[in-house]
Amino acid sequence: MTVEPKHPVVHGELAELRRRLDVAYARVEGGLALIRHRTEETAKELDELNARMTSLEHTRWPLPSLAALTALGALVVTVWRALAGR
Repeated sequence: MTVEPKHPVVHGELAELRRRLDVAYARVEGGLALIRHRTEETAKELDELNARMTSLEHTRWPLPSLAALTALGALVVTVWRALAGR
């Protein structure tokens, strides 16, 4: 008398399932590596942009200084025209 197991193990099916699992794992690992690489590149670009923005902020003229300089220029032109008209 032969007793058959309730869940017969088919080696071919197990091998196929393992292969599919390995392929899916490789895809996930590849996707994570790509995301990690893109994150590093984005962080580098962000650091470069921050450095550029900081340098631009240091070289710009503040608005009140620009207004005072314009007013001084207008005053000089007005005095020059007033003196030239005499």
